[in-house]
Amino acid sequence: MEDQKEMKKSSAVDRVVNELIDRIVRGDLKPGSKIPTEPELATECSVGRNSVREAIKQLEAFGVLYIKKADGTYIADNYNPKMLDPMVYSLILKEHDWNDFVQLRAVIDIGTLHMALRSRGTQEIVPRLKEVLSEMKEEMEKALPDLDQILELDLSFHSMISDTLHNPQLKVVNDYITRLSIPSRRKSIERWVSDHRVAFFLDLHSQIVDVIEKREVQRIEQVISAHYIYWYDINSL
Repeated sequence: MEDQKEMKKSSAVDRVVNELIDRIVRGDLKPGSKIPTEPELATECSVGRNSVREAIKQLEAFGVLYIKKADGTYIADNYNPKMLDPMVYSLILKEHDWNDFVQLRAVIDIGTLHMALRSRGTQEIVPRLKEVLSEMKEEMEKALPDLDQILELDLSFHSMISDTLHNPQLKVVNDYITRLSIPSRRKSIERWVSDHRVAFFLDLHSQIVDVIEKREVQRIEQVISAHYIYWYDINSL
């Protein structure tokens, strides 16, 4: 009986959350605008006021709403990193499905590279990408390579490409995906080094540079897919 009450309450809270999100998406509620009062929302959504309070609390925790004491609740008018927390949590909870995560990364990188090659300015980063590859090679071939340093260079390599788009929304998404991928990428690098496959690791990166330098759009999917298929294989062992 208690479980049924909790399920009904959760469903009512979700109804309010979805209604507010829908209104924001439709433009009925704009950034910086005040949302309806608790009694109004309770009536409009056919739920109790406790459910409205819980929904507002959730959206406030995610940075979508903010409360002005003695005034009311407003739609956030500035980006807050907490807004992406639900996406991050969902990815963490499903991290056992490694293939899905690799596919997500590949899709983002394929799309990013397609967009980057539309700009001639992207070729300007080629010399720096080659420098990073050279630094990675030097570090990976040391008797005792610094895995954290190699990881930083790898992260820098990929972020340089996405940064050419100067798209703050893409940067936010990339930063979150990167944050989740760091442990597995470090594991990958460790295995590349221990298995003496440094040349192959570097070649996968060199192919990306080659695609950018020669503007070979037709090779993007093949090169990126190969890059992440091997990342999947190593982390699934």
